[in-house]
Amino acid sequence: MAGVLDAVLSPEHRPRCSVFFITDAASSDPSTIALIRLLRSPGGVGVFTTTADVLHGNVTLQQLPQWISQARKLRQVSWCVSVVVVSDDLTFLATFAQWSLKGRLLVWSTRLLVLTRLPLHHLHILHTLLSNTNSMLIIYEESLDNVRCGVYLQVPYSPLGAQAVKVASWAPQRGLALTSSLPLFPDKFSRLLQRPTLKLATEINPLNSLVTQEAGVAGKLQFVGPAPDLVSYLAKALNFSYTYLRPSDGAWGSKREDGSWSGMVGMVTRQEVDIAVGPFGVSGVRAEVVDFTVPILTDYHRFLGARGRPEVDPWGFLFPLEPLVWAAILGALLVLPLTTLLMASCFSPNTHGHSYIVPPTSAFLRILLNQNVLESGTYWWWERVVLTVWGLVTVVLTQSYAGNLMALLAVRHIPQPYQSLRDVLDDRSVITVWEQGSSNAQLVREVETGVYREMAELNVNGRLIYKPHSKYEEIIDTLVRRGDHVLIEVDFGLQIYMSRDFTAKGQCYFYTSKEEFLPLMLSLASKKGSPLVSALSIRIQAMTEAGLFRYWMKAAEPNSTVCNQAPTTITVQESLTLVNILGMFVILAAGHTVCVFVVCLELVVHNVLH
Repeated sequence: MAGVLDAVLSPEHRPRCSVFFITDAASSDPSTIALIRLLRSPGGVGVFTTTADVLHGNVTLQQLPQWISQARKLRQVSWCVSVVVVSDDLTFLATFAQWSLKGRLLVWSTRLLVLTRLPLHHLHILHTLLSNTNSMLIIYEESLDNVRCGVYLQVPYSPLGAQAVKVASWAPQRGLALTSSLPLFPDKFSRLLQRPTLKLATEINPLNSLVTQEAGVAGKLQFVGPAPDLVSYLAKALNFSYTYLRPSDGAWGSKREDGSWSGMVGMVTRQEVDIAVGPFGVSGVRAEVVDFTVPILTDYHRFLGARGRPEVDPWGFLFPLEPLVWAAILGALLVLPLTTLLMASCFSPNTHGHSYIVPPTSAFLRILLNQNVLESGTYWWWERVVLTVWGLVTVVLTQSYAGNLMALLAVRHIPQPYQSLRDVLDDRSVITVWEQGSSNAQLVREVETGVYREMAELNVNGRLIYKPHSKYEEIIDTLVRRGDHVLIEVDFGLQIYMSRDFTAKGQCYFYTSKEEFLPLMLSLASKKGSPLVSALSIRIQAMTEAGLFRYWMKAAEPNSTVCNQAPTTITVQESLTLVNILGMFVILAAGHTVCVFVVCLELVVHNVLH
């Protein structure tokens, strides 16, 4: 046994690895322990064994999980580990297979070697363990004149009861000899040998459009888009075929109150599918029950809102000048008379008895309004200087105002009111739509403070609703287009939805918010501890580094960037209407009303005083 183990677990290839022996009582006799000491294991040897009195009854079922837990802790602090299980007890092997998978003792970097004298056809109970782990099976055969061992490999996703592949044999005289093209402990998930048919969970989303579904035939789904292109690429690279399954609730997956999971994440945890395509937003809660591949995309969320109709602002005549300029003009009309008054106090001694009258404020106002002033003979020279300077200023102001006003009267503004989360929260008329069963929906429900807590409270008065992704296009075409709903989605998804609407309508009717929030990494998911995840991640990383996924996205939606810089204002050539200059008439009416009020007040005061 020491010879075959030393040959299979050659320390030259893994010089820092430890070896854990897990044996039952019958296999842990002194000779076995002595042979273990002969092994060359630079990382040390650990032995987990039972005693003779625990093999009968259910004691082994109770103690083995504890040993698995201890071995897992030791494995986590070791550089690398090879686990060797030595037993001829079928019950012991079955129990180990069950609890090593449940206790997650084995990861792909951990090699498993099962050594037994049992015949190969009795070991079907180890099928799941051997096919899903980095493992080999050694069957030890001893006769009167010969000792030999066969080294076997169980192919991933092979049907239950399938014959294991013999990859090597060992004999004391000739040592280890390979009997197939496969090496010991091959990376059997990097390219699957028997082209299995895997079950994939997916749902309609911007990257995944349903083409056909054969009536009455389960699993006959066809999709097109960047996500199916990715699946096809992975299937060719890893050598598997696939069928699609959709979740019954149409959700990606969130944790329910009873601890179970909905959507595609639930399908993975219940092992109804091998891979969930999604793509999924990576979150800590989901990572507790599934393993994610490396990201295929990293993006942010935004709002999708309806662009308003071009509007005419009746107060547009105020826009040619900024409020600060209007304030400066009003200040000048108040300061100029005071300036002339101060200058009069300085020059009045030189008037030679002439009576001086300060120019009224209306003189400066008349110049501003391009009206005439009093005859020049009534002003002194310094007064003419003040009026001349003010006249030059008013020429610049009035000409600038007239030019800007002519341009602004031809402009129509397209409202885009919701640019941030705060804009949505403050407008009580708008309703937000979130994805049903998503990681963001779970975040909004569980967060306790901040702006997302305020967002969750909108659900109380019906301003927050959840819809499945498959309903998004219908929601955008009805509720969002109406203007009183906004949709929260990943930015690339919104670009695709706007692209499809532009392709159909020929015009940009929607916009995305300027604010980005809730950053998201999007990945594929598989069951916890699945070695398929690392194989998928290697292929996905090569694909993303080559820019293939972005290329597929662009090829699927050529108009995806057309509406990114859609103008918020447009110019028109048409006759002015009352709406364009309504603000000026409002000021005219208000001014006349004030004038009538002042005249009436003067008459009343005059009658009272006289």
